[in-house]
Amino acid sequence: MKTRSQTAPKPLKTVALGPRPGSPKRRPRPKPAGKGDLRAPKKPPTAFFYFMEDFRKTYKQENPSVKSMQEIGKACGEKWNTMAFEEKVKYYDIATEKRAEFEKAMVEYNKKKESGEMSEESD
Repeated sequence: MKTRSQTAPKPLKTVALGPRPGSPKRRPRPKPAGKGDLRAPKKPPTAFFYFMEDFRKTYKQENPSVKSMQEIGKACGEKWNTMAFEEKVKYYDIATEKRAEFEKAMVEYNKKKESGEMSEESD
């Protein structure tokens, strides 16, 4: 004799229900924001990405048989996490310089946009 836990449960009957009377109608979901202004300056990469550029080059030379970007990315992440801060400073400096250039470009971009030099119609 089988117990309840040993028998398969019976499937439930599903019934399609209409909307309840008096319930609010569903509102359409808001559309995701667009890409923004394509003329705006792009944010610079982080320090890790500058490190990854250098690491990829040396890793490919040392391990020519490895073709998978996933393996290279894992090795890069492990190396970054085990590096001392003093070694990372070089990449933080590069990222800081690029960030400063980006901030200047954004200020110029916003000035042009506010002054009307960049009209919305001239895409």
